[in-house]
Amino acid sequence: MDFSGFNWPEVLLAALSALALGALWYGPLLGKRWQALNQLSDEQISHANMKLIFAAAFVLNLFLALFLSLFIEIAMMMGSGAAAGAAFGVFLGLVFVAPTFGVNYLFARRPLQLYLIDAGYQLLQLALMGAILGAWV
Repeated sequence: MDFSGFNWPEVLLAALSALALGALWYGPLLGKRWQALNQLSDEQISHANMKLIFAAAFVLNLFLALFLSLFIEIAMMMGSGAAAGAAFGVFLGLVFVAPTFGVNYLFARRPLQLYLIDAGYQLLQLALMGAILGAWV
């Protein structure tokens, strides 16, 4: 696959937007609740290698943004612009992310609230990335 035609600034911005959203979502908005639902102590959180975690998260978000950009290009029949990109991101989240999280959380016997926090972040992340990528098209 030839990636030379991709608009790399938009893909990088979309990937970084996911980290910014995550900092808010899993920080001041729902961080303590997420931590409690995952039964993680403050000590466990403080001993994490955050440089490695953020670097890996960025690479994964970059992968996601790259292929979301590709899918948005293909799906421009829905229209163009930020709203169409956001709608397509939500569509992908509802079709692929929410059900797969749901199956995993059911078998892992994780609480519904944890599913809603994590799947909600993924839906917002894809909507935000989609809006950025769709606006650039």
